[in-house]
Amino acid sequence: MKKVHPYVWILAVILLWSIWQITSAVLTNHPITNYPPKGHRVVALGDSLIVGIGAGSPEGGFIPVLEKRLDTAIVNKGVSGDTTRDGLMRLENDVLNENPDIVIVLLGGNDYLRQIPEEETFANLRTIISQTQSHGAVVMLLGVHGGLLVDHFDDNFAALAKETGSLFVPNVLDGIIDNKTLMSDEIHPNDRGYEKIVDKIAPSLLGLILAAPEVVKEQ
Repeated sequence: MKKVHPYVWILAVILLWSIWQITSAVLTNHPITNYPPKGHRVVALGDSLIVGIGAGSPEGGFIPVLEKRLDTAIVNKGVSGDTTRDGLMRLENDVLNENPDIVIVLLGGNDYLRQIPEEETFANLRTIISQTQSHGAVVMLLGVHGGLLVDHFDDNFAALAKETGSLFVPNVLDGIIDNKTLMSDEIHPNDRGYEKIVDKIAPSLLGLILAAPEVVKEQ
């Protein structure tokens, strides 16, 4: 019998996990709006985490690592210091005008740091999501921590994702922000930290990409 290369098994496991991520959302009465995506154009809207601040080089940031992991292009629309209000203000020009099929949204951390009321934070996120979905895109909502001792954001993120039909990845800095070996400063991961974030997100994003009808690359 011909021996199967271990890399093939790894790819198979990732594929199955990706499909399960999507299926489990549907089975828990959480249908994903606009699923399956109509194509593979991915845009990421966010703050310094999307920019990749803290990485040792541009290639070590969140989006470049994710692109390499999935072998797919991602339009990076991160702006350091952005709040949800800022993200909403530039949504049309930076995101919707790109005609995305999948939009990653990673905002809220700066709202917490600037003590913006939670109601405003999640109202802005709800508007960002609804406007994005009205353009036919699937939204992948990434959660962030909202508190020092108690996370005030977690339940709100989960409820918003279910309400809007967004694919949700909880608190992407969980297990990272409290580990100094994975952080470049108090709020930004280093290269290893961004790798850990990608570990959390890549399976779900891959599941969306694989569900889209067109091929990822032109032959």
